[in-house]
Amino acid sequence: MIVLIWLLLCITAGAVCAMEKLQESSKTRRWKEDLRCLATMWFGRIKGESHKQRLDSFYSSQANAYDHFRAGFLHGREQMLASCAARLRGSSDLVWVDLGGGTAENVKMMSKYMDLSSFRKIYVVDLCSALCNVAAAKSKRFGWSNVEVIEGDACEFQPRGQAATLVTFSYSLSMIPPFMKVVDKALTYLADDGIMGVTDFYTSAKYDKPNRQHSWLNRWFWRSVFDLDGIDLGPERRTYLEHKLEPVCEFNGSGRIPYVPVLEAPYYIWIGRKIGRHDQNLQRFPIRASDDLEAKRPSSFPPTFLYSLSWEDPREDEKVLDINPSDVVLTLTSGGCNALDLVLQGAKQVVAVDMNPAQSYLLELKRLATTRLSFEDAWKMFGEGVHPTFESLLEKELVPFLSQGAVNFWRKKARYFKDGLYYHGGMGRLIRAVRALARLTRKVLPAKILSKERFIESLVNAPTLQQQRELWYNASACTKRNWLSQAGIFAKMVSFFVTNRFTMWFCAGVCKGQLRLLRKEGNLYNYIVRCLNSTAAYSHLRDSNYFYRCCLTGKFSSNCCPRFLEKENFHKLKTRLAAEECLLIRTATFVEELSKRMYTKVILMDHVDWLEQSDVDVLCKALQAHVIPGGRVIWRSASRSPSYANCIEKSGFKVIQVATSKAYMDRVNMYASFFVAVRVGGLASIKIPIHPSSRLHDHKLDPKEPESPDSVLPAPLWIEI
Repeated sequence: MIVLIWLLLCITAGAVCAMEKLQESSKTRRWKEDLRCLATMWFGRIKGESHKQRLDSFYSSQANAYDHFRAGFLHGREQMLASCAARLRGSSDLVWVDLGGGTAENVKMMSKYMDLSSFRKIYVVDLCSALCNVAAAKSKRFGWSNVEVIEGDACEFQPRGQAATLVTFSYSLSMIPPFMKVVDKALTYLADDGIMGVTDFYTSAKYDKPNRQHSWLNRWFWRSVFDLDGIDLGPERRTYLEHKLEPVCEFNGSGRIPYVPVLEAPYYIWIGRKIGRHDQNLQRFPIRASDDLEAKRPSSFPPTFLYSLSWEDPREDEKVLDINPSDVVLTLTSGGCNALDLVLQGAKQVVAVDMNPAQSYLLELKRLATTRLSFEDAWKMFGEGVHPTFESLLEKELVPFLSQGAVNFWRKKARYFKDGLYYHGGMGRLIRAVRALARLTRKVLPAKILSKERFIESLVNAPTLQQQRELWYNASACTKRNWLSQAGIFAKMVSFFVTNRFTMWFCAGVCKGQLRLLRKEGNLYNYIVRCLNSTAAYSHLRDSNYFYRCCLTGKFSSNCCPRFLEKENFHKLKTRLAAEECLLIRTATFVEELSKRMYTKVILMDHVDWLEQSDVDVLCKALQAHVIPGGRVIWRSASRSPSYANCIEKSGFKVIQVATSKAYMDRVNMYASFFVAVRVGGLASIKIPIHPSSRLHDHKLDPKEPESPDSVLPAPLWIEI
């Protein structure tokens, strides 16, 4: 028995040793092949009179090792193919021509993103015999019956009686000297609704688009290095592509070279379609963001978004704005929820603008998730804030349609969807702080307040508003003191860390100027307590107030969420966004975007609180010039009587205070006042809903019951102007 055990151990040890040697041998072979490829690239001599001879000379010694080495060198191929696949998925009987297709590795990669049986025919065209041999062997090995390898000149190739749905150049256009001829030839057989995808190395022109621009050193170095291998990295090819086709997708990046430290070669991804196509297939060709300029973050902003959802109540805005199908609306982007809500309300076009590019990227993601994903996936992302396969979904369905800045941002921030989107960004820090404060202060509360359940869960799931009040206020103590007040000095000590200038900016998005206005209204701690008391008393967290529900739980519920996440509304929005260019996303200053067109409705949110007087003057002039007569401008302020209201009034507007913090205002309830300004010279009679606590002036009053299901305030009044 002992001898048998010893023999088994020896055999096992020998097998393990043999496997290790085999693996080591395989790794060594791979390493040697990679170095051979690298040596050929950097030091090999290219021979031959014709272009075919030069290609054969360059690739013959490295054809069998081509795929492994190029996998870590030819960056962007999968993203380009994924972008094409996303625009073709769901179609059938397609024809794909891969010009300069080499070893047919692109076909293998495409199979990750769409079923190859969707293609009636796939042509892999290449002039190099060695690479075509590898491609033919690969096609046979994988059983690709619809793939045909063509050894020939891409400038002369013509599919037999077929229009191509997809034409691709994957690191081949830079190696084809008559590039204009090959592009022109491809256009002769590209279908009217077809697309052309290109990925390649490149250098910019001396004066190029901002996202493409390279320094003179980069331009000189990379053109010189690649010129040794007969590869032309100049900008002429991209320029010609955009002369002949309309770009629909673009990405510019740089990637490392295997075994070469520090250096990263520049590459681009470009997808275009025929010029003059007037079909509005926004499912395949959605509205592009501003790809020419990947906006830089202002130094005062954190490297992420401040708001993961909009902190203005769209239900109250809707009553004042009275959106109609002819409205062109300008709004600050913020968390993007309200911009989508305006589209749902039926505005002709909504322009969302923000200086922080991360806010634009968040709205881009929300818009794209609505148009491209199922309701279940969108709900996981923005309802629960967690999606277990977000990274895969991002690369396959979302990256192909996102702007370059958004792609770079969400690749870095994909982790947000692992532990909860709403726990990240500036507001995410605040949510974490609120939850921590609730947990700590709960320890000093009377046990009867908790009713043997955790306080937060009990509060957000209280069946009725009355039960919610009883949880918030200590009903048995017959007092209106809330749980923060009962926590006493401990809560006030913690509140110091929550309400200081640094925390208010980086967590709550309250700038220095707005903080001054808040402090003028009184003690900041008391201001917050008053807002929370009023919200808890009049707004039901279980069924209506999704703002504070998200703050307390880090997610929404199906019956308490922004309207774009309600299933019926989600499908309405999907249809509208896919049919019309009704939502534009811009990263710029508010005045810059305001000055570009005429608007019927403008939503300033609390933006004017942030401005110095000189900036307020500029804004007022722009409003006067770009809001049509009868148009409406709304804003909220941390002050009950902001001085800039008079400036807006002097610019040709009738200013009305809709509500103040003397009473419960709305589900957010954190501002001191809410205003609407109507541009003079419009309709003879406009009705605006206002609260009884507001300034009524000498206008005719018309009482009307509120539409808010969780409001117990007296009926608001309607003012006619």
